[in-house]
Amino acid sequence: MPVEELEDRVVITDPSDSSNSVTILKFGANVISWKNNNVEKLWLSDAAKLDGSKAVRGGIPLVFPVFGKQKNEAHPTFKLPQHGFARNSTWEFLGQTTENPVTVQFGLGPENVDPETVKLWNYDFTLVLSLTLAKDKLTTAIEVENTGKEAFDFNWLFHTYYRIDDITDSLVNNLAEQTCFDQLVGESYIEKAPVISFHEEFDRIYSNVSTGKTLQIIDKGKVLYNVDRKNLPDAVVWNPWTKKAEGMSDFEPKSGFHKMLCVEPGHVASMVTLPPGDKWSGAQEITVGGEIKVQAKIY
Repeated sequence: MPVEELEDRVVITDPSDSSNSVTILKFGANVISWKNNNVEKLWLSDAAKLDGSKAVRGGIPLVFPVFGKQKNEAHPTFKLPQHGFARNSTWEFLGQTTENPVTVQFGLGPENVDPETVKLWNYDFTLVLSLTLAKDKLTTAIEVENTGKEAFDFNWLFHTYYRIDDITDSLVNNLAEQTCFDQLVGESYIEKAPVISFHEEFDRIYSNVSTGKTLQIIDKGKVLYNVDRKNLPDAVVWNPWTKKAEGMSDFEPKSGFHKMLCVEPGHVASMVTLPPGDKWSGAQEITVGGEIKVQAKIY
């Protein structure tokens, strides 16, 4: 059975290959597992809360309508918790929409959000998340619709945690010469590294990255993941390293930062303004393996 709905999650299995499967928690519509050839591709903390008590640490959390914490006190998202409420709400499973490749959808509206949170950001909206599982590929797509009478601003981010062998052997390419905001030093600059490597805490927002560029996670010359984006111009690259990992109660094991890397497509360097009645959509497509693509200046 390609789609199995359980009480708290949905499991989809590739009808052409049972070794390819995805598990989505209804809480947060958070993908918590993607197995390709029976090998797990996403990192999930051993201490992740899967009971709805707090946002899931790992997999693919969904960030909406604000990335991080809003600093502008006058903005409607200022009172919201960090990363908004999509990852802290229980989504409605809408069912299967295609058979092969198999696609399922989840929906979220104000009626699914904690009433006290809705009071803090009181707009009418509908989110529809579509997940498509194909051979060596997982696509997550979001559609945001303004169903109210007022325009609203929002961020979107697929906060994807990839499972890797060793962060010190991992590289991310095709971000050279991009403008980035380094959240650790609070400064913007042009990325000069030909490839991104990791030897300490890393937290940068790369803005206006051409969606023609494929972001690749590479390990010792082998492509682990290709990240392609649709209408998502920004990319957050993050690894907490030792001290930050130790400070997060739901991050286990504490050495787990060696085994994970976040490359997160989104619209976060600026906000999307959505007029009444309009829709906005974006997607990430993750493909396993393949050849190295050089789409940036590396010399």
